[in-house]
Amino acid sequence: MACGEESPPPAPTDEAAEADRRLEDGEPRGLWVLCEGSQRVLEHPERADELIEYASEIGATDLFVQVYRGGQAWFDSSHAGTAPYQRMRESLDVDPLRELIRRAQLLGMRVHAWVNVLSLASNRDAKILSQLGRDAVLVDRRGRSILDYPKLDIPQPDRSYYRMGTPAVWLDPAAPGVAEYLAATFAELMTRYPELDGLHLDYIRYPGVLPFAPGSRFGVGLDFGYGEPTRARFRDETGLVAPLGDNLENANRWDEWRREKMRELVGGLRAAIRSARPEAPANEQPLLSAAVGAYAERVYLAEAQDWKGWLDDGLLEFAVPMAYTLDDRMFRYMVEGFASGPRSDRTWIGHGTWLFAKRPKGALEQLGVAQSAGARGVVLFSYDSIADAPALRDALRAHFGESAGER
Repeated sequence: MACGEESPPPAPTDEAAEADRRLEDGEPRGLWVLCEGSQRVLEHPERADELIEYASEIGATDLFVQVYRGGQAWFDSSHAGTAPYQRMRESLDVDPLRELIRRAQLLGMRVHAWVNVLSLASNRDAKILSQLGRDAVLVDRRGRSILDYPKLDIPQPDRSYYRMGTPAVWLDPAAPGVAEYLAATFAELMTRYPELDGLHLDYIRYPGVLPFAPGSRFGVGLDFGYGEPTRARFRDETGLVAPLGDNLENANRWDEWRREKMRELVGGLRAAIRSARPEAPANEQPLLSAAVGAYAERVYLAEAQDWKGWLDDGLLEFAVPMAYTLDDRMFRYMVEGFASGPRSDRTWIGHGTWLFAKRPKGALEQLGVAQSAGARGVVLFSYDSIADAPALRDALRAHFGESAGER
C-alpha cells in the first residue's frame, strides 16, 4: 500500500449488508424538516400535507423529521420535556408524528426521527440536568462549566480570541450517566413509534470552537470535557492523569479516550434503538444515521467525531456530511472525496440549500456537481427554508421533477 493511502474499511457484517440492501434502490434524496422552523409541520397538519406533497413532487425518499431539540420532545416521553408534545395533543385529535409517518410511508418514503443528541440549546432546566446534575455539562480545560458562561458563550477575555461555533448547553458524553440517559430517551422514542424507519443523530460531537484547536496536545485554544467526574473516570480506566490547564501530560491518550467515549455513545444508541424491536428481523430494524462534519479530519481532531470509523465499525448505516458552502470549488472538492472514497456507498451529501434562497441557480449547479461526481445521495437543508423561498422551491421542483416522475 502506498504511503498515505487509506486502508479499506472492514467487510460489512450481515446486519450492515442487510441495511445496504434496504438502501440500494435508486438515489436517496432527503429533506431535513425542523421542529422549530418556520413551518412547524408537526404542529400544523395542513403544513404537513404540504410537506408530503412537495416531497413527493421532488422524488424524496427520506424525511428527517426533528423530534428532539434542546432537551424537549415532540413525542410522548418520560425522559425529556414534553411541553411541545402536550401542546400538539391539546389541539389535535391525532398524534401528528404518527400520522406524518403513516402518510409518508404510503408514498414509499422512509421517515427518520432527527434528534439533537448532546446540545441542549439554551435549556438550562432540561430534564436530564435535573436528574444528573451540573456534572453532566461540559467543562473547559480551565475548569469552567458551560453553565457558568455568560449567555452560554465563552467569557471575556477569551472571546477576543475564541468563539464557540454554536453557543449552547452541551452535555459531556463521558460524564457518568449521560450516555445511559440518552440511550433510554431514544429507545423510548423507537418503542413508542415502531413505524419509524430510523434514528438520525445530530450534534453527536463536542462543541466546535473558532479558530479550532487540533486536540489538546498543543495546549492552545479551547476544548471541553474536563469535568472532575470525567477526569476521574479517565484515571480509573487508563491509570493516567488527564491534562488540565497548562499541563499537557497524557494529552494524546486523553484525546483518544474522548473519541472512544463518543464512539461508545454511538454504539450504545445503536444497541438501545434495536432493543426497542427485539423480535424484528434484520430488514425491519431501525436504521442509524448521523449528520456529521464535512471536514472529517478536523472534527476527528477537535470534536471527537470519528464518523468514518463509525461507518467502518458498522455503527451507522450511513452518514450525511454537511457540505454547506457558497464556494463552488470547495463544494466540488468535498463531494468528489465523499463520492470516491471507500465509504462512498454509505455517504450521502448534506446540501446547504438555504444558502441559495435568493439564487436558486447556484443550488442547482451544486446539486449537478454532486450528481456528476457520483454522490450516493443528497439531503437538502432544509424543507423550511425551501418553503419560505418560492423561487427556490419551484426551481428544485423543476430540477428533480423528471426523476420524481420516473420513481
